[in-house]
Amino acid sequence: MNKEFLYTEITNGLASQIRNGLLKPGDKLPSVRNLCHEHQISMNTAKRVFLELESQSLIESKPQSGYFVSPSLSVKLPLPEISRPSLIANNNEPDELISTVYENMGKSNLTLFSIAIPSGDLLPQAKLKKEIINATRELKSGGAEYEELQGNLKLRRMVAQRSLSWGGNFNENDLITTNGGMNALSFCLMALGKPGDTIAIESPCYPGILQLATGLGLKVLELPTHPAHGIEIEALKKAIPDIDICLLIPNFNTPLGSCMSDEHKKEVVKLLAENGIPLIEDDVYGDIYFGAHRPKCCKSFDKEGNVLYCSSISKTLAPGYRVGWIAPGKYKDKILKLKLLHSTSSISIVNEAVANFLKTGRYDKHLQQLRRTLQSNYQNYVQTIVESFPEGTKISRPQGGLSLWIEFDKTIQTRKLYDLAIKQDISIAPGRMFSLQDQFENCMRLCIGLPWSETIQEKLKQVGVLAKTI
Repeated sequence: MNKEFLYTEITNGLASQIRNGLLKPGDKLPSVRNLCHEHQISMNTAKRVFLELESQSLIESKPQSGYFVSPSLSVKLPLPEISRPSLIANNNEPDELISTVYENMGKSNLTLFSIAIPSGDLLPQAKLKKEIINATRELKSGGAEYEELQGNLKLRRMVAQRSLSWGGNFNENDLITTNGGMNALSFCLMALGKPGDTIAIESPCYPGILQLATGLGLKVLELPTHPAHGIEIEALKKAIPDIDICLLIPNFNTPLGSCMSDEHKKEVVKLLAENGIPLIEDDVYGDIYFGAHRPKCCKSFDKEGNVLYCSSISKTLAPGYRVGWIAPGKYKDKILKLKLLHSTSSISIVNEAVANFLKTGRYDKHLQQLRRTLQSNYQNYVQTIVESFPEGTKISRPQGGLSLWIEFDKTIQTRKLYDLAIKQDISIAPGRMFSLQDQFENCMRLCIGLPWSETIQEKLKQVGVLAKTI
């Protein structure tokens, strides 16, 4: 058996036993030597297994004693409810609330639990600056000229190579660069839809997608969504006659952090293809997984070019660089025409710098550290929420991404909580932002992308204290 496959199989098996409660908090795991003997693996492979489980905060080591299941896992809050939106297209956009919250973006005096991006302190800023300087030297005319319409060739090649890890199997000609992830989604919606068409999305859903869809005159149909597993397939099947486009974030979506299984992804791709409905897949969080391997994408199962795959580095490396891409399948010509019309060229220097960062392997090293940090942050958030938030609080269990979804008792209105928190220089994202329907008033999203510290812990505790006053 392949050594890498065996390592992954052992790691996932132990992780599953811990998460399912077969191995309980405080239980001792087999020693490194025993694990070697039991599975016929090397000492280095056994140590890798324990290091991976430790990086997921599932186990902890005790000097001279061995490895034990993490005690923090004994604390469990219930999952939020499965969303139950009306299956009638709705356009009741919470525009004022969205604008109010996002006006806080970039304000250094605020603790921004509301903006789901990694803090600049978690990003390799010095190394990126060097790549920008190198790019000005390497590019013709220092990057002052337009690059080809399809985008930086080196960047497209690097993205194509990385797609092999999840079954994308792209080549550079399959990809078109864009000015960030939202620009990619915008091109896709403009290419596929017209005013009056209906788009199906998850519920709750990222506010930017809601605003983009309504701004283009589309009707939005929100699908019931499980906080761990994503959209309910049966609901999608019932909605098929009423929809023209589907847009999903299958891997660690915001705000729930849910991740669809490979079986569900495959079924969704097949269902939509059979009915001639294009699927736009937003995979900006796919690289931020807490498990042993990156999840597959819907695009992995696309045999007809019906999935338009979109991604970017905005949630992993440099939000301000605005570097994204599309693998548009059979819609490539339409997307190229839109790019020519709306932007002509991506930013040459930035795209070259990002391509070099990926090529040197620095991106993967950065991702390893970022994933460990976010996983640790998640555990710290959960512990603090258990200690400080009102009784009856429910919390999502993301296996990746940047978001934590909180559901309070129905009596707690998070718009009121926002007003109280902002007076204490704390910004949260009220749940009503994430729907075009009157729902999620007692929910909120928290970003786990801030460096954990005593200050952040105190601010989070403060949110819980304020919630108890409502």
